[in-house]
Amino acid sequence: MAKDLLLAIDQGTTGSTSLVMDRFGKTLGRKNVEFPQHFPQPGWVEHDAEDIWQSVVDATAGALSSAGVDGHAIAAIGVTNQRETTLIWDRESGKPIHRAIVWQDRRTAPRCAELREAGHSDRAKQLTGLVFDPYFSGTKIAWLLDNVEGARARAERGELSFGTIDSFLIHRLSGGQVHATDVTNASRTLLMNLETLTWDREMLQLLEIPEGLLPKIVPSSGRIAETRDFPGLPDGVPVAGIAGDQQAALFGQACFGVGDVKCTYGTGAFVLVNIGAKPIVSRFGVLTTVAWKIGDEVVYALEGSAFIAGAAVQWLRDGLGVIKAAQDIEPLAKTVPTSDGVYFVPALAGLGAPYWDAEARGMICGLTRGSTVAHLARATLEGIAHEVTDLAEAMAEDLGKPLSKMRVDGGAAQNDLLLQEQANLAAMTIERPVDLETTARGAAMLAALGAGLLQTKDEAARMSPLERRFEPAPTADRDSARQGWKAAVARARFSDPSSD
Repeated sequence: MAKDLLLAIDQGTTGSTSLVMDRFGKTLGRKNVEFPQHFPQPGWVEHDAEDIWQSVVDATAGALSSAGVDGHAIAAIGVTNQRETTLIWDRESGKPIHRAIVWQDRRTAPRCAELREAGHSDRAKQLTGLVFDPYFSGTKIAWLLDNVEGARARAERGELSFGTIDSFLIHRLSGGQVHATDVTNASRTLLMNLETLTWDREMLQLLEIPEGLLPKIVPSSGRIAETRDFPGLPDGVPVAGIAGDQQAALFGQACFGVGDVKCTYGTGAFVLVNIGAKPIVSRFGVLTTVAWKIGDEVVYALEGSAFIAGAAVQWLRDGLGVIKAAQDIEPLAKTVPTSDGVYFVPALAGLGAPYWDAEARGMICGLTRGSTVAHLARATLEGIAHEVTDLAEAMAEDLGKPLSKMRVDGGAAQNDLLLQEQANLAAMTIERPVDLETTARGAAMLAALGAGLLQTKDEAARMSPLERRFEPAPTADRDSARQGWKAAVARARFSDPSSD
């Protein structure tokens, strides 16, 4: 059997997807396996690491089966993952000491507020490109060390290992032989220096995290580990590509030039723009992150995250019963020509960039006796598009030039109405690829480069052809819509009724 196929493992927030691809990007087999979410308290979100691992094992077996091949056909593995989700395990046994704390979890909000109030924000952003928010891994690590009995002492003795989910998967894929993370995931921890691409001693001291707990930081492409005792695969298959999910999508969308931008519409909405070989500290509330490192080439990106995007549609379905399935929102919204002045600010988990307001709450306003569920459905799609427009406008200000087009992916990118509203509100051309699973595709492209199946990024770019473009409608009343949105956001951020 020829050994020339790629296995992409896309470990996400609600499930794991494995894809078998050829080196030209054609998907030959695919399998998704969901796993449970745990909500111990309001604002807390956890995953069982063993559930994650089993979902990866089962998804990989399913992808190989649907492709009609066995593991001996796999030349290289690419891994992409939910990023800031934080896990600590016993270095010897590999057993986690606690459930993983998910990126959505807000339990460290008080600690983040303390750090901001103590005046550390500017220095942290200068060093790491990030802000003090519960979203990132650093304060999650500190919480585990302080709240799991004996954890801090064990970490000081070198008995424990921290990892984001990529690191945990590499540990398991390699049979416990490799403890590593790539630069993109490391750049989401609040602990990596953006200039040196090493763990920053000043941030480690501030957050009281022992350096011996941390994985080795490696490039996004290259031979990082080899499989050992992984079900369905022979030993020795190289793990040759790793990137956090949003950076993998940027790479999978072939955003290789400065100013190239993509948006992934998933549970949240994530916008990244390529800013080239030098980091820029944002003046407008977005973050600086590492896009990828291949060999000696380092590329940076600005990133903005809206915590709730597709999850707002899920809330209409599960919380309000407005729709029976997520795909029902587009035909319902299309039954009205506009939202008729209704605005929905989907701040159901606070507001991310460019506002960074953990206390903001969801807001539906502009209702009249004539408002219907169709208006609410349309306002939901518009709210997602407004959030993304906020991010794109902030990034354009940082770059000093407008962004003219944006590539999109993720489940909600199938929604034509959403993408047309996005084009109208952002005044940008929206480009949708043929295959929306660009996160997995990016991991596969990095693995193909790392294993030598592809030689250049230009070869990799051919793996992501376009399906459709959405142009701004000349009749769209963008200015009025944006003014109404900003007024609605201001109301969503008003969280202290006692001051009225």
